[in-house]
Amino acid sequence: MVARAEAAAATQERILNSAWRRFAERSYEQVRMADIAADAGVTVQTLHARFGTKDALFVAAWISAIAPEGDRRDAAPVGDVPTAVRLIYDSYELQGDAVLRLLAAEDQIPAVRRMTDAGRAWHREWVQRTFAPLLTGLRGAARERRLVRLIVATDLLVWKLLRREIGLGRPMAERIVIEMINSTKGAP
Repeated sequence: MVARAEAAAATQERILNSAWRRFAERSYEQVRMADIAADAGVTVQTLHARFGTKDALFVAAWISAIAPEGDRRDAAPVGDVPTAVRLIYDSYELQGDAVLRLLAAEDQIPAVRRMTDAGRAWHREWVQRTFAPLLTGLRGAARERRLVRLIVATDLLVWKLLRREIGLGRPMAERIVIEMINSTKGAP
């Protein structure tokens, strides 16, 4: 029984890793269940039996790939801006391009939209937890404005702008984000 459970877990991991690689490298529409099955060494019927639909497989692969990034980000001590920025940039360097590719499909693919919306909600909560000292003492609209500035400063699209579009090296990009975060201290 133990060997069977271990084999099933290994198969599940192969499937999810194969699926995430495909979704991360191609547009959602270009990903085929047959290719994921071949990569994972299973049949398409196995994919359907375990996940049902391509959307369900995508959601499971997203959770499998992105959840560890959330755990990594949560390791930032509350109020430690440089560590928080380093950890979020570790995450963006690893998964940022894949998530950007999927963001391009969120208006056409409901499963992608569910995951990107969940990611936005998670990011907001992470910012509130991680930068709580920068929000202390603020209420109402002033608190919300500062929170939004912190969310924007740490957003994936800022990483894309600094790293991919402007072409800054990672240390300089992180420094700029740290400066953006620290500049919120003076403005309500």
